[in-house]
Amino acid sequence: VIDLGVKNNILRNFVKRKIELIIVPYNYSYEEVMAFKPDGVFISNGPGDPAKCKNVIEVARKLIANSVPTMGICLGNQIIALGAGGSSYKLKYGHRGGNKTVINPKTKQCYITSQNHGFCVKNFESEGFTEFLTNIDDNSNEGLIHESKPIFAVQFHPEASPGPLDSLYLFDKFIEFMEL
Repeated sequence: VIDLGVKNNILRNFVKRKIELIIVPYNYSYEEVMAFKPDGVFISNGPGDPAKCKNVIEVARKLIANSVPTMGICLGNQIIALGAGGSSYKLKYGHRGGNKTVINPKTKQCYITSQNHGFCVKNFESEGFTEFLTNIDDNSNEGLIHESKPIFAVQFHPEASPGPLDSLYLFDKFIEFMEL
């Protein structure tokens, strides 16, 4: 876990799935992270402008280049998108609340999500990523996934407590990506 301000409930969701966690600070290099020989890397949520997180963006770029199973939530989504060559922008009105709907544009399945972010991402498709979840209110990105590598991220909080719980399956998807 690269800790950018990780929420305890994210950690609880991994522990509940019997995942052994090693938590490292935001300023660890790719080499320092990989020295632990992780099965996968989770980039956490946190506050602020993702473009200012230069070190973690470089770590994400190397995780992508080396096909390391990677998951991100909120700021982690933005970091992965920037590591893939995308860009971030400040939303005119941040997405805040526990009942925000996102849709999978391919399957048309909707999920009710908890959101609390003021930045969003775009233009991350050049490195093999595609948008797999979209905000129905403003069509902004709510999730990206690599087409051939075990890497994905979401902008919202699937772990939010007291809910909604529609997207808790994403933790299981990451475990599948790690082949555990």
